[in-house]
Amino acid sequence: MEKKERTYGTRLSGEKEALSLLELNTRIRNALSRAFPETCWVRAEMSDVRVNTSSGHCYLEFVEKNVQTGQLVAKVRGSIWAKTFRMLKPYFEMETGQMFASGLKVLVKVSVEFHELYGLSLTVLDIDPAYTLGDMVRKRMEIIRQLQEEGVFTLNKELLFPLLPRRIAIITSPTAAGYEDFMNQLTRNKGGYPFYTKLFPALMQGERTEASVIAALDRIYQHQDLFDVVVIIRGGGATSDLNSFDSYLLAANCAQFPLPIITGIGHERDDTVVDLVAHTRMKTPTAVAEFLISRMDSVGEELENLRQDVSLLAMDILSRQKNYLQLVATRFPSIVTSRIERNRSGLQTIASRLPAMASGLLSRRQSVLEHTELRLRNGITSKLSEDVRFIQLTEQFIKMASPDYILKRGYSLALKDGKIIKHASDLRAGDELTTRFIDGEIKSIIKNT
Repeated sequence: MEKKERTYGTRLSGEKEALSLLELNTRIRNALSRAFPETCWVRAEMSDVRVNTSSGHCYLEFVEKNVQTGQLVAKVRGSIWAKTFRMLKPYFEMETGQMFASGLKVLVKVSVEFHELYGLSLTVLDIDPAYTLGDMVRKRMEIIRQLQEEGVFTLNKELLFPLLPRRIAIITSPTAAGYEDFMNQLTRNKGGYPFYTKLFPALMQGERTEASVIAALDRIYQHQDLFDVVVIIRGGGATSDLNSFDSYLLAANCAQFPLPIITGIGHERDDTVVDLVAHTRMKTPTAVAEFLISRMDSVGEELENLRQDVSLLAMDILSRQKNYLQLVATRFPSIVTSRIERNRSGLQTIASRLPAMASGLLSRRQSVLEHTELRLRNGITSKLSEDVRFIQLTEQFIKMASPDYILKRGYSLALKDGKIIKHASDLRAGDELTTRFIDGEIKSIIKNT
């Protein structure tokens, strides 16, 4: 059956019946008004987001892309009037931790409008941050899963942390307040530990953060033998700027870096992907500095304990050897006298019983006695020489381990009530402190702790 074509509009002289463009657009507007309710929820990606500074209105485009190819399959203009935008923007950013900007997938409540002059557009009335959060979490989990499948997720954590982390490569903005806090905490440590730092400047917020931090890592990699650890710090700033640290490329670079990475990005929310792949994650730049100082404190305490153990052991060895030598010296004369008396008695017995052989036997015995006496003297001399040498070596070792020797090397000892102070926590305000140097000692009073 032949379909009959339906036409609208006025018939012009000698021409087909036609609609004016205004009539066509008016009918489209009326049809859309009848086809759609007053509002509906739409899923889309925001694009070309811009705000009119004078009016406060936000203009943008909503787009949808093919999942496989990434090509656009749908697009429509959108607008958020100033009164609504002033409420929606801070609400969305507070809930999601993301800036209201292009590239985010959103679920928005809109009214569908068609204007005869400006065409189709969507007016945004409300937004659901939970939808965007779900998409962000999904992307974040995909990045983590990809790093795990590639076998690099835990590589940096598996690196052996250096015993003395003194040479530190720092990645941050030179103007960041967190950088100043980190340096103050590090350089003013109570232990007086020397730290050697080198700043590798990088942007820590905005779209260029990922590329800037990766470039800094590349520069450190070229001189990795000069550093013990890498510190990435970012003090304060908006939470919405942290999305750069959920980047696959940045996380992959950190995970595979040959030096341990410590992060102190300065936020209390869930860890970023970079935090998860780093060797150690601290909350703030100051906490990173405290962590490095605590590692030095731990090693210093171990060395002090070893020094004291060696000193006590040496003193014990010296005391036991001294007692042994005193015992030998006390018993030696009586042993020699007793031996001589026994030999003399035997010779007298032989002389009385064998007068005829006395001369020959006496000669032989005399020779044996002289030989025995010589060996005994040589043995005693050798033993005494060995013991004297041992005592000299032991005294030298004790001397090197003694507090006086340590003081000569430029160190000092802090004492309270005659006892060495090992920890600052052992002191209280008002305590009298004696500081011993090589050429004397001074006394001081603790004002505060």
